[in-house]
Amino acid sequence: MEVWIFILSGVLLLQPALTTPPNIILIFADDLGYGDLGCYGHPTSLTPTLDWMASNGLRFKDFYTTAAVCSPSRASLLTGRYQTRSGVYPGVFYPGSRGGLPLGEVTIAEILQSQGYETAMVGKWHLGSGLNGTFLPTRQGFQNFLGVPYSHDQGPCRTLTCFPPDIKCYGTCDVGEAPLPIFLNEEIVQQPVDFTTLIPMYLEFSKSIIHKAVDNQKPFFLYYAAHHTHYPQFASAKYTGTSVRGRYGDALAEFDGSIGELLEAVRDNGALENTLFFFTSDNGPETMRKERGGSAGHLKCGKSTTYEGGLREPAIAYWQGKIKAGVTSELASILDILPTIAALSGAPLPNVTLDGYDLSDLLLLGHKSPRSTIHYYPPSIDANIGIFALRVGKYKAHFYTQGAFHSETTPDPDCRITALLAVHEPPLLFDLDMDPAENYNLLNRGIPEDLAPVLNEILQVREDFQSSMEYAESQTNLGNDPSLKPCCNPECTPKPSCCQCKNGV
Repeated sequence: MEVWIFILSGVLLLQPALTTPPNIILIFADDLGYGDLGCYGHPTSLTPTLDWMASNGLRFKDFYTTAAVCSPSRASLLTGRYQTRSGVYPGVFYPGSRGGLPLGEVTIAEILQSQGYETAMVGKWHLGSGLNGTFLPTRQGFQNFLGVPYSHDQGPCRTLTCFPPDIKCYGTCDVGEAPLPIFLNEEIVQQPVDFTTLIPMYLEFSKSIIHKAVDNQKPFFLYYAAHHTHYPQFASAKYTGTSVRGRYGDALAEFDGSIGELLEAVRDNGALENTLFFFTSDNGPETMRKERGGSAGHLKCGKSTTYEGGLREPAIAYWQGKIKAGVTSELASILDILPTIAALSGAPLPNVTLDGYDLSDLLLLGHKSPRSTIHYYPPSIDANIGIFALRVGKYKAHFYTQGAFHSETTPDPDCRITALLAVHEPPLLFDLDMDPAENYNLLNRGIPEDLAPVLNEILQVREDFQSSMEYAESQTNLGNDPSLKPCCNPECTPKPSCCQCKNGV
């Protein structure tokens, strides 16, 4: 693929003046591990666009999601609030879920739409659909939506083609569900999805949104929530067979190429100097999939665990002429994206409790991050237990640990499902600057005198956080209703296999 080298003119001002609200392209990968990109150390990943963005933008080394599974991390990203506040826990939504992201939650899209932005979402929603589309993106501030309401493995896939000309998807996915639907706003336009043409369709739609907004002299917000590199992997003809990393590498190459096309579209519309690109991922890799499941690099474990491999993610911010190229070890989180975008766009913050910080001074001026703590929730949140781990500065304490099915197959027994819930008193303590792989417990032989104040501070931060957290009613525990499974021809029989159509976009 082609990668563009943009020559920056001038220097980064000490006090950058944002005379017009910036366009925002928020790119969210799916199950992409900390070690999956070339710029994060993978030796055979073909990711030239993201590598270019990393070398010309700000690459984060200590960036975190709030959950090691899909739905809760996406809720936190869009609201700037822990998933416990919105009720998007425990676990994830399914095709027939009664619940979803509550409409009372204020999303980035709603904030920006109120500021005159053209708002669009492409890809994976996974925050509920509900009765008559109650929870779809179009009800949450997105004027335009093309995508899937949940994960693309939440529907039978064995007979579907994942790679052209006719390479079937590897695995069975969720049997007994309706075929995977593609929505255009609130209408199903394809069921089941054609994986071999899906990303080109997404890109054509995204480019039209960008062009329309620029042509109408409106700022735009595009939330590009990719399916890559979640299992089962897929790709279009352009990327099939291009990577030495096999099918996973082909899917990753298509993801990287799609970002390149978004960059090109913004450049061709003359909007590059006023567009912020922010890329990260929802959670760590499914190591249970072996070579098809991604890599956490040197970090411990992966998806569904509260070890670093589950929640520390790659992240890159690129804005030509505004963000100075570099690498940062400052702490940051997906919680910080909403308040940062609000500050950059001049939008007021919603009148709710936010858990994020404005990182605009970090991005534009290279200042320190206002964030000093990271709280690690497990997928199966229990209000009586609370967080499993806590990072304060460079130190991370594990109060509870547990392996997970998604993190199977690695040699580390701590990652496996056989590693049952364990309570640690005193907690396990790691210096993540020295030991990001969490190999060496600093409290293995008692509490050293010099670490006693560190432990006391961590325990106090934990107590303050736990006592102040308000747990909303669980949306995922509202259960499932088979009649809510999306079907393009709801009167057909037998369901759900009869739900098939292709109306076109």
